Amino acid sequence: TKLIDVLPGCLADHIPAIVPGIQYGLSDKQSSSNVKIDTLSFIQALLSNHHPTAFHPHAHILVPSVINTVGDSFYKISSEALLVLQILVKILRPLDSHPTNFDFTKYTVPIYQCCFIRLRAQDIDQEVKERAISCMGQIIAHLGDNLKGELPSCLPMFLDRLKNEILRLTTVKAMTSIASSPLKIDLRVILPETLPVLASFLRKNQRALKLSTLTLLDTLIRNYSSVVSDDMLVPVLNELPPLVAESDLHIGQLTLTLTTSVVATHPQAIQFISKSSLPRVLKLAESPLLQGGALAAMLELFRTLVAANSSVLPYSDLLNKLVNQVMGNEGMSVHKQGRANIAKCVASLVSGNTAQATAVVNQFLQGIPTLPDFALTFSLLAIGEIGRSTDLSKIQVLKAAILNSFGHNTEEVKSAASYALGNIALGNLREYLPFILNEIEKSPRLQYLLLHSLKEIISGQSSSPTGVQILNEYIPSIWDQLYKHTECEEEGTRNVVAECLGKLCLIKPEELVPKLQASLTSHSPLVRTTIVTAMKFTITDQPQPIDNLLKNNIGDFLNCILDTDLNVRRVALVAFNSAAHNKPSLIRDLLKNVLPHLYRETEKRKELVREVEMGPFKHEVDDGLDLRKAAFECMYTLLETCVDRLDIFEFLARVQDGLKDHYDIKMLTYLMVSRVCQLCPGAVLQRLDKLVEPLKLTCTTKVKPNSVKQEYEKQDELKRSAMRAIASLLNVPGADKHPQLGDLITQIRSTPDLIILFESIQRDTGDSNSMETS
Repeated sequence: TKLIDVLPGCLADHIPAIVPGIQYGLSDKQSSSNVKIDTLSFIQALLSNHHPTAFHPHAHILVPSVINTVGDSFYKISSEALLVLQILVKILRPLDSHPTNFDFTKYTVPIYQCCFIRLRAQDIDQEVKERAISCMGQIIAHLGDNLKGELPSCLPMFLDRLKNEILRLTTVKAMTSIASSPLKIDLRVILPETLPVLASFLRKNQRALKLSTLTLLDTLIRNYSSVVSDDMLVPVLNELPPLVAESDLHIGQLTLTLTTSVVATHPQAIQFISKSSLPRVLKLAESPLLQGGALAAMLELFRTLVAANSSVLPYSDLLNKLVNQVMGNEGMSVHKQGRANIAKCVASLVSGNTAQATAVVNQFLQGIPTLPDFALTFSLLAIGEIGRSTDLSKIQVLKAAILNSFGHNTEEVKSAASYALGNIALGNLREYLPFILNEIEKSPRLQYLLLHSLKEIISGQSSSPTGVQILNEYIPSIWDQLYKHTECEEEGTRNVVAECLGKLCLIKPEELVPKLQASLTSHSPLVRTTIVTAMKFTITDQPQPIDNLLKNNIGDFLNCILDTDLNVRRVALVAFNSAAHNKPSLIRDLLKNVLPHLYRETEKRKELVREVEMGPFKHEVDDGLDLRKAAFECMYTLLETCVDRLDIFEFLARVQDGLKDHYDIKMLTYLMVSRVCQLCPGAVLQRLDKLVEPLKLTCTTKVKPNSVKQEYEKQDELKRSAMRAIASLLNVPGADKHPQLGDLITQIRSTPDLIILFESIQRDTGDSNSMETS
């Protein structure tokens, strides 16, 4: 079984030799219950990890053996056998792969009858009842067209099980399998009674039941729309409005998807939906939490409502309802993310209709000069979202209107204008991309915003193969324009340039990575900073064509850890951290050479500490702090991804130093102590005395009486984090016998403030260790 899990399909050639053993294991009267259960578990793994056709020659042995085992008197064996039978049905007639010529019909009735006996039995174990329901669901889904005479007696049993509080969730999932079947099983015998029961489930507090019920309802309405009447839908539609809420976006998403299916298949229901669910949908659109699948489901709903072309809820009414939410008097209270979501909804209404899209954009443009900031932001976002899929180049005043908004006094409006310009360009790259590149060249004051527009273009085009193909011809001119700004004094601008360069490298790695590499020798530290940051943006957590090239060349970029410039070293460490987190395979083989330099950057250097006079006070400034923080962050990441490549004692020596460092670094090293306790408890035990000392100092340090409130809060947070580290140390086997840790625990116990805090942390972490130490 373990071999199959590791190497799926590895036993395909050996199945003829295995099947007799399976038959013997299930049928031999001398076989113990454990042998039968293990055999069934093995069959389950075997069937799940090999192609169905491998088992067809042996069906005459496998099917009777499993059927006989389903009838076993021991519930554990019967339950496992039903699970195997469920998979075996899919093997005999795979519906989700290429059809086979195998004659499964001779097994249909015996399989059905053996499962039906278990399905109707009342005096059997709960687990067997649930497995029988699930198994019968698969049998009907895969073999139902050969069981038409049996369905009138079987399907009502599903309806009966739906009304059973304990079995209803399993039944809903089984019915989803049946309703999803491409065989289009006739469910008319139970459908009128089933929908009200399912509707009642949407009021229950059981979340899993709600999720499964929404999925089943959507499947039924899509696949059985001709059978489901408008009257049958009413109880379901009555229950939907409360489910459209930000409190549970997954349920909200499924509810929106179900509503979309109702609109598409039963346009007459739009009148009811417009009064019940639509106000809740519009309210959810304002939520800053709306994103991902839930947002996509909402956009699809609006597209479907427009496509329905209903006189009850025409396109113009929908548009006004959405726009008035933001442009009206109450629009100021809508969160900026809510405005962005509603802008996407507006764009979804006009997608595919250029005339409507152009008219809406012209409406927004007319109001731009006089709009308040919140409405102006929304207008620009909506124009951008519409322009993303529609060519707006015929609107002559559009470029000027957006560029004018770049000069607005509000950052939010500027950002929206930048986003709009980048998205509009996606609708007509030939028109807008040269314009943006030209503006970057001639308008230094607007460079940062224009570069953000360019980033939107690169991100948007690189999201699809077609977009990449279109962008390819412009890459040389984009690269040249970006490269001119790698030495910009503004760090924000350099970061946008770096991100754009990195994204371009992902598109044409063979051509562009060597160009990045060559720039590492630049005399300008600003250029080197930008280039190393650009490399960081080529590292993603998903496999990319650039990976092999990056693995061979990343060492040159990481050599910047030795650079003479502090900022270059810092960004090199940030890039190293990104690689260690997202793709540790890129840097594992380099650790032997990189780690000594990384550890050197954790040291506090006197030459980087200076005193600054602020009036009558002298303030210490540590120019090396950001560098040390970046180094310790790398160490923490390596602990998670490459602990097998670390000399843990050398690692702990650096952690010990960090425990005495600045507040930010202490907080990070406390986390590292807790993690090392889990990963390498033996090494921690040997270094316990060195770790306990700085932790003790933190716990016993008192803030000066005349300190400001922030100092008290900082010290409290340090104590709390140090206590968590101490609680982790107590979990190390043998630590309870350590004298220094014992002294510290005794001291904590004798200090009222500390004991209250420590016990609170132990409760929070579920630490059951006693504070008693010897």
